Amino acid sequence: MNRLDRLTAILIHLQTKRVVRAQELADRFGISLRTVYRDVRSLEEAGVPIGAEAGVGYFLTDYHLPPVMFTSAEASALLLGGKLIEKWADQSVRTKFESALFKIKSVLKRADQEHLDDLDAQVNVANNVYRIPYSDDLLNDIQQAIARHHVLTLQYHSQYNDAETQREVEPVGLYHNHMSWHLIAFCRTRQDYRDFRVDRIRQLTDTEQRFSRHNRLSLQEYLDRIGNTDMPTVAVTIVFRKAITRYLQEQKHMYGFQREDDLGDHIRMHFQTPYIEGLARWLLMIGTSATIEQPDMLLTIMQKLTEDIQAHYAEHPVTDMP
Repeated sequence: MNRLDRLTAILIHLQTKRVVRAQELADRFGISLRTVYRDVRSLEEAGVPIGAEAGVGYFLTDYHLPPVMFTSAEASALLLGGKLIEKWADQSVRTKFESALFKIKSVLKRADQEHLDDLDAQVNVANNVYRIPYSDDLLNDIQQAIARHHVLTLQYHSQYNDAETQREVEPVGLYHNHMSWHLIAFCRTRQDYRDFRVDRIRQLTDTEQRFSRHNRLSLQEYLDRIGNTDMPTVAVTIVFRKAITRYLQEQKHMYGFQREDDLGDHIRMHFQTPYIEGLARWLLMIGTSATIEQPDMLLTIMQKLTEDIQAHYAEHPVTDMP
């Protein structure tokens, strides 16, 4: 990005929020803090009224750019995002995004509009067959409550005991993981942070009661905390036939995949996992295409599982079909 484009982008960025930190600009544009200071000074010299508060950041004072034109590449990126939202969000978010995309298309040049129309038919995202449909307005209502610091009341279905409970929660953030949206919130009922899968929320009510975020974790702080869990992990080494490893690309990360070594016709994968039995059950699906090198504990679990399966089918022999 040349300097003129960067100065324009910085000015647009300053319009996106009340205060922008210098480090935020440095991170976005991949430049040093010294370069940020120099760019801001250039904008000030050009007549842009930029205020600064020591230790806080920059802000615009009584200034606004005219409507910004999107490039063809930027509009294409938004179309791609819309395709993902169509499959991974609920109706409330899909409707709002579609409305925003129409507004964006309305300010594009005719050639760029035709470019998007052509591209629209050539980009698709497979249906998410694993997702349980959400109620129509959950994601939008949750986002609004997070932004406004409103307490929510949930009617929540707990999978582990097949029961419904009512919770009063202070929403922290939304997090997408393992093909599901999760509401991270401080549960007033349990007096601790909880992870609520959105597809298990049977009813949601915005109480419009505000809570203070001052003593609550941010979403990133929560994710960092659970990422540094004290759950003991086990080092695991497994050798897979290379021919089947292309089918393992997504699942392996669920079991603490660390790295792999190319052995020619085979690949050795290294894991660090707290879910040793879950890993064993996953390996059952792979059969003889996987060989456990370590630990012995995993090999023992696999032997027990296969013995149980053999005993089960020995008691229920296959009969000849008529």
